[in-house]
Amino acid sequence: MHIAILAQPDSWYYRDLERAARDRRHRCTRLDFSQLSGDVIDQREKVSGTLGSVPDTPEAVIVRTMPPGSLEQVVLRMDLLARWEACGTRVVNPPKSLECAVDKYLTTVRLAAAEIPVPDTVACESVEQALTAFSKFGGDVVVKPLFGGEGRGIVRVSDPNIAQRVFRTLERIDAVLYVQRYVDHGGSDVRVLVLGGRVLGGMRRIAQDGFRTNVSQSGHAESHSPNDRECELALRAAEVTGAAFAGIDLLYDRDGQPFVIEVNAVPGWKAFARVNRIDVADVFMRWLEDSG
Repeated sequence: MHIAILAQPDSWYYRDLERAARDRRHRCTRLDFSQLSGDVIDQREKVSGTLGSVPDTPEAVIVRTMPPGSLEQVVLRMDLLARWEACGTRVVNPPKSLECAVDKYLTTVRLAAAEIPVPDTVACESVEQALTAFSKFGGDVVVKPLFGGEGRGIVRVSDPNIAQRVFRTLERIDAVLYVQRYVDHGGSDVRVLVLGGRVLGGMRRIAQDGFRTNVSQSGHAESHSPNDRECELALRAAEVTGAAFAGIDLLYDRDGQPFVIEVNAVPGWKAFARVNRIDVADVFMRWLEDSG
């Protein structure tokens, strides 16, 4: 099988997937989104990606990156992935699930509509609306970029003057103000990794400095066996967003109430594989073969 992997040149995940694919006698090609093009010539369409040679059509495309870009660039990327899928190429994750997961507000709305517990949230464009949400949520909120991951750009705000400054700064750069009630989680959360409708396992992430538990932000990871409730929430969250391969993040408040705070459709597994001693790339390749 020829597998195209959209990944950064220095991606550890590309190397891990390429190793697992090679072990199972598959061929991998790494691509950047900037190398993709959509052609409509003589009433025929195709999506192609080049890497110094004439390409052939891959049987599967794995999305391991979603770099920043203009609205036009992001829309084109989703269009090209959708056309690949429509022409019979397997795309993981499907473009519709990527569109949902990359948009925190859309994810939150879909989870809430499915009665999956999420923190109280307001998404708006004006400082006045954001300040109203700040007050409504008890003067302790987390402000997040609408797009983004790995804890980047997330700030906790619990001072009214700082809240006003943060909101005005974001308003000036035409950013969406995504304001979420802060959940006092005691400095830890749970990541559940889901693949093809089953739970691969979990890990507990513990903040070492501040409130962010992301391993990329110096959080400490340890193995965790998800309980029945965590598995149920993770599987439902993946289903609602349409993600075949996803990392579901859950927080518990001081009363033991769980909340789903993120569905990551381009999940990392480096720390997960280490603490659980699971070869995730190999499991992924076997699933790709069996579910194709």
